[in-house]
Amino acid sequence: MQILRHIALLLSLSFLSLLNVNYAAGGSSDSGNGESPFTAKASLIRYWNKEIRTVLPKSAFLLSKASPLSPVDLATFAKLASQNALSTQLPAFCSSAKLFCFPDLSPSLEKHDQDSHFAIYNNRNFTNYGTGRAGGADSFKNYSDGENIPVDSFRRYGRDAAGHDETFSNYAPDSNVADQSFNTYGAGATGGTGEFKGYNVEINNPNLRFTSYSDDANAKGQKFSTYTENANAGPGQAFTSYGKNGNGVPNEFSGYGTSSNVVGADFSNYGETGNGANDTFKSYGFDGNVPQNNFKNYGDGGNAGADSFATYREKSNVGDDSFQSYAKNSNAQKANFANYGKSFNEGTDKFTGYGKGAAGQQIGFKIYGVNTTFKEYANKKDITFARYANANAADAPMKATGESLVNHNKWVEPGKFFRESMLKKGSVMPMPDIRDKMPKRSFLPRSIISKLPFSTSQMDQIKEIFHASDNSSMERIILDALEECERAPSPGENKRCVGSAEDLIDFAASILGRNLAVRTTDNVNGSKKNVMIGSIQGINGGRVTKSVSCHQSLYPYLLYYCHSVPKVRVYEADLLDPNSKAKINHGVAICHLDTSSWSPTHGAFLALGSGPGQIEVCHWIFENDMTWTIAEA
Repeated sequence: MQILRHIALLLSLSFLSLLNVNYAAGGSSDSGNGESPFTAKASLIRYWNKEIRTVLPKSAFLLSKASPLSPVDLATFAKLASQNALSTQLPAFCSSAKLFCFPDLSPSLEKHDQDSHFAIYNNRNFTNYGTGRAGGADSFKNYSDGENIPVDSFRRYGRDAAGHDETFSNYAPDSNVADQSFNTYGAGATGGTGEFKGYNVEINNPNLRFTSYSDDANAKGQKFSTYTENANAGPGQAFTSYGKNGNGVPNEFSGYGTSSNVVGADFSNYGETGNGANDTFKSYGFDGNVPQNNFKNYGDGGNAGADSFATYREKSNVGDDSFQSYAKNSNAQKANFANYGKSFNEGTDKFTGYGKGAAGQQIGFKIYGVNTTFKEYANKKDITFARYANANAADAPMKATGESLVNHNKWVEPGKFFRESMLKKGSVMPMPDIRDKMPKRSFLPRSIISKLPFSTSQMDQIKEIFHASDNSSMERIILDALEECERAPSPGENKRCVGSAEDLIDFAASILGRNLAVRTTDNVNGSKKNVMIGSIQGINGGRVTKSVSCHQSLYPYLLYYCHSVPKVRVYEADLLDPNSKAKINHGVAICHLDTSSWSPTHGAFLALGSGPGQIEVCHWIFENDMTWTIAEA
């Protein structure tokens, strides 16, 4: 029976190949350009003709997202998907279907007998590199510069080395979706230093893992300066069992996460059972937007360690930190929080079980921010609250609104949000960076995507298909997307995540009916410059309408998070060069008229002043995002 099925598959593929050759040679097809009717694009055109009732031409933008799979590849991979065997052909599948997949790393570069300087390298495997090395130094400079998906592994790097130094300078700058793994890095090392300077500057989605880093090390210091500066989103960094059983290990986090957007770090079992640890957090999360850091079982069982938090999260917007079971069962631990959390917009800090079971702990809080919860905080008699700021204190963080927020919030990009009054002919305004920073991907055909799991309850199957190992960047990326897709809709919101063009059409039609138009900004010209508004048209006569907006989610295949947006006005406008007055772009803008349910700390209010429900907020549709509206005659 298995042999018969195999023969049938071969015959069907041969048949499709013959048809493909015939249509390529001039046969007719539904695509109208000699393309085989068995391609995903031809299928999408037929679906559009069947489901959409509009006289407007088909959307070239939407058709460009169709799967590039040939009829033969489409049949092959659909068959593999039905057999739950796509993982066996993942590299070929990712390449043919234009998906986002991390590359499989090359064999490890284990040999290390002299100083090495790595420049203009990418996607390398440094597992067991430098084991037992005595003295010497390695430098990583301009490594993975501007790469879209840099993947590097430093597992067991420099294990049992003595007096060995490493410098990571200008590592992976301007990259997108970085994945680095420092597992058991420097384990058992004695002396030497590691410096991370200019590491992942201006990166889009950092995911860095320091697991058992400097485990059992002796006086092996690490310095993190200008680390993930100006980075955007992403899960950030995870420090798990960092410096475990270390002796006299100093670590300095200086200029860490400066001016970054929604980037955080997890410190779990950091410095566990260490002796004489000395950690300094200086200018950590400075000037950031919503930094989030979790310190869980930090310094657990440590002896005579010292931690200093100076100018931590200062001038940031909001920010949330959690100190859970910090310095649990420790001896003579010291921690000083000086000028901590002096943000201009209140954040939260939670201290749960802090110092539980500790002896001789000394904690000092000086010029500490507001809105803090101390729950089950142990050894309160050893804690000094000097100039501790609270909501009524003279030195409490400024509660900025309106113009003061604009002046202090550098991370709000000019032009990202604007008022409806700016949309008039002749107006000159800044255009934000509307370039798509996601990896280039395509939709999957329904015949494949219908056979793939897509829920958090099926994570094991999804991880197997896309080769996502435990605690990897890909696992986090997949889980983040699934959790957002499974989130309950907000009041009055209809939402759906779609991974095929057909599903996208179905959802838009379910909200707006079948007389549809899909709109997006033509190109990225004018990004990060001033533009002049030329001729402008209000969709639906400029009247209040509703639309379906779709934003990309990071996932292996092209995935859109779509939701209905009521009470909006949608505009199309020619965008001109302010000097030459030449047309450089055609933009689509959407104005949200009801902002009453938005957060008071939403970037729109920080950029424009005011607050929820007090003003309308407009923004451009960015590259590769879209909004659906009722088509006009």
